[in-house]
Amino acid sequence: MRIKLSDPVLVAESSFVNETGVDRWGFHQFPVLDRLLDGRIAVTFHINADSARAYGKAAAEPNRAVSPDEGQTWVRGPAHEPVAGLTLPNGEKLLAGRPEVTPRPLEVASYVLPPQRGTTTGSYGQQHHGYYRHDELPPELQGVPVARLGTNGAWQAERARLHDPAMLRGTAEGVFPVTWWGDVHATDSGALLAVVYPGRIEGPDFAHGHVACYRSDDAGHSWQVQGRILYRPESKSDSHAAERDGFTEPASIVLPDGELLAVLRTTDGHGDGPLYLCRSKDEGRTWSSPRVLRANGVLPRLLRLDNGVLVLSTGRPGAELMFSADGRGEAWRETRALVPITSDYNQHDSCGYTSLLAVGRDAFLVAYSWFRKPADRGQTRKAILVRRVQVTL
Repeated sequence: MRIKLSDPVLVAESSFVNETGVDRWGFHQFPVLDRLLDGRIAVTFHINADSARAYGKAAAEPNRAVSPDEGQTWVRGPAHEPVAGLTLPNGEKLLAGRPEVTPRPLEVASYVLPPQRGTTTGSYGQQHHGYYRHDELPPELQGVPVARLGTNGAWQAERARLHDPAMLRGTAEGVFPVTWWGDVHATDSGALLAVVYPGRIEGPDFAHGHVACYRSDDAGHSWQVQGRILYRPESKSDSHAAERDGFTEPASIVLPDGELLAVLRTTDGHGDGPLYLCRSKDEGRTWSSPRVLRANGVLPRLLRLDNGVLVLSTGRPGAELMFSADGRGEAWRETRALVPITSDYNQHDSCGYTSLLAVGRDAFLVAYSWFRKPADRGQTRKAILVRRVQVTL
C-alpha cells in the first residue's frame, strides 16, 4: 500500500491569536466535509463555545469555506447553501444524526417534568445531568431532529418519531438538548440504520453511556431501536475504565457483505481513553464484544474507498490517519500524523476532530484543526486545514 499526502491547504484561520489564559475552546474547531447540491465541496466548522447552550446557535462569524476544484482552493463565507445530504432509496434527501439539525435547547426551568430516573456528574467540568424517560417527556423533547430536502431546494426541519421504551434523555447546563448524533446508512433492503449517541438506560448499566442502533423503514419519519453497544471496557487496557463516562462519538460503516462496523470513543475528563471496535452481522441487533483498537482518540471517522481500503481518522493528541488494506478493519497499519505534537496536553495542538470525503476511487480529503499556525510576532492562530490523500494498492 502506497500513501501520498499532499501539503496542507488552508481553509480558514481564526481572527484572533492564541493568548495565554484566554479560553476559546470550540472556536475554529470540529470541521465537517460535505458535498453541496451542485457538487462543490464545503468544510463547515464550529465558531461558538463548546456548550450545550450553543447547540443550534448561529456562528459568530462565517463558518464555512467552499472549494470549486476538489479541495485545491477555498473561499470562506456563511453556511447558507444546502449540503447534499443522504440520498434515500425513494430519491429523497435526508439530514439526520448531525449537529446542524439539532434544535436550540430549552430551559429546564420552563418545564414541569416527569419523575427523574437518575443523575450523573460528567467528567468534564463536573457538570450535573438529570435523566428522564424519553416517552414521558413533553413532545418537543422527544423524537429525532432531522431535515428533509423540499421541492423548493431548501432543507425543512422535521421531528421524526422515536420508539425506544428503555431510553433516557438528559439535561446539561440547565437546558434540555435534543441530541441524536452518529452516522446514518441506507441499506440494500431500503431501510436506514443509524448508530448514534448519547445513550443511557435505567438499571445496572445506567452509570455509563452507551451507543444505540436504530432502524427506519419509512425514509426516516420514524425510528425503532435495534440494539445497543453497552459499555464493556477492557480494564487491563485502561486504568480509568471503571470511572469513564462510557461509549460516545461512534463512527460506523456498512461493509460490502452487510456487516456493520463501529468505532467508539472513551476519552473523557479522566484523560486519553482507548478507541474500541465492534461488529454486527445482523444490522445492529447484536454486537461483538468491543475490543481496543488504539490507546487514544476522539470522534473517529470511517471511509471505505472504492479500491477497498478502509480509512480511519481520529486525534487528540494531534490528528492522525490509519489504514486497513483488508477493507474490513481486521488489521490496521500505516499510521500518518497530520499535526505536529508540541505538548503533553492532549488539546494543545488540535481539537482532534476530523472529517473524510472521497474524491475518487483511491483518494480522499481529510479536514482537521491545527491550533498552532504561525502568525506575526511569534504568535499563533487556530486554523482549519485540508489535505488530499492518495492510497494505491
